[in-house]
Amino acid sequence: MEVGGSSESPSETKKSKSKTPRKTKDAAQTLKQKSPAEFFADNKNIAGFDNPGKCLYTTVRELVENALDSAESIAELPIIEITIEEIGKNQYNSMIGLADHGRVDEALYDDFETVKAREKRLAKEARIQENQAKSAALGKKGKAATAVKPIKSRETSYYRVSCKDNGRGMPHDDIPNMFGRVLSGTKYGLKQTRGKYGLGAKMALIWSKMSTGLPIEILSSMKGQSYSSFCRLDIDINKNIPHIHVHEKRKNEERWHGAEIQIVIEGNWTTYRSKILHYMRQMAVITPYSQFLFKFLSGSPDKNVTVRFARRTDIMPPAPLETKYHPSAVDLLLIKRLITETSKQNLLQFLQHEFVNVGKSHAERLIGEMGTDFSPKMAVKSLTSQQIVRIHQLFRQAKFDDPSGDCLSPAGEYNLRLGIIKELHPDMVATYSGSAQVFEGHPFIVEAGLSLGGKDVKQGLNIFRFANRIPLLFEQGADVVTRTAAKRINWNNYKINQTQDKIGVFVSIVSTKIPFKGTGKEYIGDDISEIASAVKTAIQQCCSQLKSKIVKRIQAREQQERKRSLNKYIPNATTAIYDILKEMSRAHASKKRRYDGKDAELLKQVSAQLVTQETLREKLAQHVEQVDYEMAMEYATQTGVNEEPREEIYIPPLEAQCSFTEFHSPIFVFRLFN
Repeated sequence: MEVGGSSESPSETKKSKSKTPRKTKDAAQTLKQKSPAEFFADNKNIAGFDNPGKCLYTTVRELVENALDSAESIAELPIIEITIEEIGKNQYNSMIGLADHGRVDEALYDDFETVKAREKRLAKEARIQENQAKSAALGKKGKAATAVKPIKSRETSYYRVSCKDNGRGMPHDDIPNMFGRVLSGTKYGLKQTRGKYGLGAKMALIWSKMSTGLPIEILSSMKGQSYSSFCRLDIDINKNIPHIHVHEKRKNEERWHGAEIQIVIEGNWTTYRSKILHYMRQMAVITPYSQFLFKFLSGSPDKNVTVRFARRTDIMPPAPLETKYHPSAVDLLLIKRLITETSKQNLLQFLQHEFVNVGKSHAERLIGEMGTDFSPKMAVKSLTSQQIVRIHQLFRQAKFDDPSGDCLSPAGEYNLRLGIIKELHPDMVATYSGSAQVFEGHPFIVEAGLSLGGKDVKQGLNIFRFANRIPLLFEQGADVVTRTAAKRINWNNYKINQTQDKIGVFVSIVSTKIPFKGTGKEYIGDDISEIASAVKTAIQQCCSQLKSKIVKRIQAREQQERKRSLNKYIPNATTAIYDILKEMSRAHASKKRRYDGKDAELLKQVSAQLVTQETLREKLAQHVEQVDYEMAMEYATQTGVNEEPREEIYIPPLEAQCSFTEFHSPIFVFRLFN
């Protein structure tokens, strides 16, 4: 009997009910979670670890910048040694305990070349050489043919990168977490810093674990410590915790302080050699108070590289200070975090002490504008989510004074100029440092330098970009500095030839927040009008300084050319004038024509050989010199620059003569009266 139109039997109903839960359970997805270390290992390009060559460059960069920060934090003039040592395959195998193993099946490898392919390649090379020989015999200039290269093996290259500094060092117990735990660091907070995210050497350690499996080694000692800390560790990617192999204290008899870090990674020196050396050179420009020693060591001595960047000054920029947030630069999450962390009890104190440019009267006005639900004495911890939103809305709409640049640490015109002169040896250089400006509540300062000529400088624009005193080498075309220099500056107005002159453009931007574009932190976008305008102004100021020097040089060159031209015509002019004077003297002597006064006296001197052709030549040369000197004096008077030749003068004292002893120096005389 059917009930309700159902044709299922009780047994079939039970089967269908038992199947349904099983299908639901199978289809359910398991919730998974990644550690920060695992995330950055999967997305290593975010930190600049794109390929083996870029990984080698980024590792050097991170170690050098950490070393600079460490030394500057204790006001110590940085002394940094960087070494890249090439490691052969056999040496690497020995380091990881792997026995050498020869090839058994050659055809299995990507560099295997069959007999037929080899014969074809050699035949093609022979034809190329034959054609080149025929062309040379006929005296024809043909295109240089590229030889057919044999298949190269994609064998991995390994390098040991070490960096030693004289900085602060690290506390013994903190070393494992400082290197073996991603997103843990000392640079959090609103402050101008070279790094920001707590990655640095940790990403190099992650890359080392991914490419070689070898741990990192750290030797560190702090000032005054009688011991140094040695640690060998790698990182547990899944748990984001350090895996410690050795962590011990050693004797420090030399009382050395600083850190020495060694790491073995896969890399590519050949393709990134120029980038690494260019980075070191630019770092020497922006930090002329630092001393760098860079070495590359390989199995072939002819490939070794040693470059020393000497210190030029002992004046360091002031250390950047941590500052408070500007009200216009905060969001809801940040306001909530500040409320959680603040030690202030009421709302009035919170606004006064947790933000910059908010005084007591201004805070009271803000609270009055928030509405009746707010009062100066209300407990800040009792604010509801809705009230926090109201505070955020008012912060975005209210007017606040711009933050000062006191918390920033620019390189300074003095250091920037010294760095440019030291590394480029230009013919001319100009520098400019702008005042602090603001974008989105963050202060920033733009400094610029401009050079003409110099060694290893190509014709045209040579752009050098720095952000928080870090050289930026990649993605130059989209950067605000490149776009400004190439498109917004009319170089002809400043007597500079954009294509033929060797122009060095140096722009350094420092801020509590550098608005990088993309994940690689390699360039600053062109969409922030405040920064673009400040960059243009800084470059134009340098151009104006150079223009005055260029104009002076052009006028001096024209003056020399004019003098040279006049001197060239002196012999011909002397001969012509003397012939005329002799003819006039004969006419005067024969009374064919009479001359009176000074003219007659001059003609008599010509007849008596008292005035000769040589006399006229000397007089004309003196006249050219006098005109040249008078024009130089007139130019100096107009420009306010006294270029008159210096002469020794002595002004006698009004008093009676006294006996004295003089001590002479190239720039002054010291007179000691008895």
